[in-house]
Amino acid sequence: MEHNLAQTIALLARTPAALNALLRDLPETWTLQNEGEDTWSAFDVVGHLIHGERTDWMPRAKMVVQFGETKTFEPFDRLGHVGESQGKSVGQLIDEFARLRSENLDQLRALNLRQEDLKRRGRHPALGAVTLSELLAAWATHDLTHLHQISRIMAHQYREAVGPWSAYLGVLQCAGHSAP
Repeated sequence: MEHNLAQTIALLARTPAALNALLRDLPETWTLQNEGEDTWSAFDVVGHLIHGERTDWMPRAKMVVQFGETKTFEPFDRLGHVGESQGKSVGQLIDEFARLRSENLDQLRALNLRQEDLKRRGRHPALGAVTLSELLAAWATHDLTHLHQISRIMAHQYREAVGPWSAYLGVLQCAGHSAP
């Protein structure tokens, strides 16, 4: 499937509601547990998504539009969320993420991107030249990766409780993507 901006926005707009439906008002045993050493909890993942909304996707999209390849993206701090999330509840994080995502999608729509704009290139510090289309497709896929990760983290909490059914539960067989 080729990247389609309208379809990307439609997917990105749904992530806050998906997180809300899955995580809001759950006991902390579901939202604060992880998969072991150097892995994230669902709480951490939502914090990471917030950090990306602030420092990654839209700032980079604007850089591509404004500067093309002449200015390199700032490296993304994958652990930048840790301090920002302290002292907050998962509900507060979900609300913050929903607000930031809505603002970012409004900004994305306001760019009035045309098909030729999506071919514009920016410069990633590790990947080199990337197109705006690739950046936006990665944003949507990043959301899906973390929704998958959250479901895997939560399922991990019952890995022993399911007994022999674990052989039939694919989410328990999935090798992690959580390691920062």
